[in-house]
Amino acid sequence: MKKILFPVVAVVALGILFSAAPTASAADDSFKVSEFTYQTPKGWTKGQPRGMRKAQLTAPGKDGKDGAEVTFFYFGEGGGGPVEDNVARWIGQFKDQKNSKEESKTVNGVKITYVSTEGTFMSGPPFGGAKTPMSNSGLLGAIVEGKQGNVFIKMTGPLATIKGVDAGFRGMVENPVK
Repeated sequence: MKKILFPVVAVVALGILFSAAPTASAADDSFKVSEFTYQTPKGWTKGQPRGMRKAQLTAPGKDGKDGAEVTFFYFGEGGGGPVEDNVARWIGQFKDQKNSKEESKTVNGVKITYVSTEGTFMSGPPFGGAKTPMSNSGLLGAIVEGKQGNVFIKMTGPLATIKGVDAGFRGMVENPVK
């Protein structure tokens, strides 16, 4: 009886061990927007996209507080308007903006336009509706010019958070999962 019981207990124990082991992989934190598959940066959280958003993340602030919202939009080939119009609209969502910058670069054959600004972000619906002023805020946005249309990625939140996660944002945008 002991000879039969030991192998059974061992198999059951291994089964419990492997079923309780985490099975998440890095791919579980990836998400697709148009032809690009992005990896959620470490420490950031995925949210449930709403409205026209294709994906949504929260970038953590210092000590896990005051996070920044990261939203992804895709409207299909030719949709969403010209890059320059979106850059102007994003900057225009800030009162008393300063340090506004636009820069373009090509990474692996894909043109990316970055835009950044800081000031008082007028939070609310982009095309009308009530706005809530959020002082000492920042924006870091990227427009990725894909073969299937542009992907618009916009991060807004407390200025300190935006500055603290700049490298993670750019790394995610420039290194989509293959």
